Amino acid sequence: MSELHPDTIAVHAGREGLDELGVHALPIDLSSTNPLPDIERGGDSYEALTGGRRPPEAGSNVYGRLWNPTVARFEDALAALEGADEAVAFASGMAAMTAALLALCAATGKRHVVGVRPLYGGTDALLAGDLLGIERTFCAVDAVAPAIRDDTGLVVMETPANPTLDLVDIAAVVAQAGDVPVLVDNTFATPVLQNPLAHGARLALHSATKYIGGHGDVIAGAIACDADTAIALRRVRTATGSVLHPLAGYLLHRGLTTLPVRMRAQQQNAQRIAAALRQHPAVARVYYPDADTTGILGTQLRGPGAMVSIALRGGFDAAERFTSALRIFTHAVSLGGVDSLVQHPAAISHRHVAPEARPGADVVRLSIGLEDADDLVADLAAALG
Repeated sequence: MSELHPDTIAVHAGREGLDELGVHALPIDLSSTNPLPDIERGGDSYEALTGGRRPPEAGSNVYGRLWNPTVARFEDALAALEGADEAVAFASGMAAMTAALLALCAATGKRHVVGVRPLYGGTDALLAGDLLGIERTFCAVDAVAPAIRDDTGLVVMETPANPTLDLVDIAAVVAQAGDVPVLVDNTFATPVLQNPLAHGARLALHSATKYIGGHGDVIAGAIACDADTAIALRRVRTATGSVLHPLAGYLLHRGLTTLPVRMRAQQQNAQRIAAALRQHPAVARVYYPDADTTGILGTQLRGPGAMVSIALRGGFDAAERFTSALRIFTHAVSLGGVDSLVQHPAAISHRHVAPEARPGADVVRLSIGLEDADDLVADLAAALG
């Protein structure tokens, strides 16, 4: 499918073999266990799946914790959109991040990780904590090379970054990392606007809860990567039980079909909103990468996306009044759905980030949805007033 336009891939990827099944809509396999053809082939299937392999042709899926065909269809579709060999889905974005750290650091003995700040608060807190027995070095984007050690197993970065929308040159980080694999959190951009593997990254991670699901009704994570890394990730997923439920896999696969259309429409609204907010006297700064001067926008990143953050004059008190006064925007965590959300990162999503890396108390993050742009601008203006 690589020769097709991404819009076409989004609609058709992962649908192979539906004609043979005699169906048009994607099937949902909710089986928690599966019949075994016989002891020997059942054992062979179990051995293959627990080792991170895909199901053998003449075997069995054995057990829902090991493999599910509905989830596999979503994984194949996401891999096609990301230009990856494979993708591996998990029960949440943090489960996906944890699996990457276990597979590439804990399991290899290279227990040091370089984290390029700013990062999503949950990722930052996971790296900073002692839960996984790893060591970490946080650094700025231009200090990755000196942070690399002999026991570094992974470099973790995010672009556009949460919540300040910082843009990072993926290829430049990959060059600094040398032989160390680079993981890029691609949640804000989605495969529609950015494909990290095309710029040298080993892994592209998504909190699929966000734009990929797109409707606020599913929690999931996924990593697109090469085949060998996928085997290592599936081995961790099997051992830890961080499997994605089949119904969630179905909802995510359905969400992918409209992802390009949703992303472009939400981005168009965000551009309109960013322009209006830049003119408002209550707004000290707008964080939105439509005026990027680094050359990343238009090359690595195909569009500025649909996330907008603002710093308000008046600090935390102004932020509190603003979030409480909005009527169309829902005050809630998460992002990327069809409805617009507002959140104060320092108080919630980035609460456990070290003070020196935490967003300011004056910063508010907006996830722009599919509502009418005039209505959204009016709601923001009224709340700011």
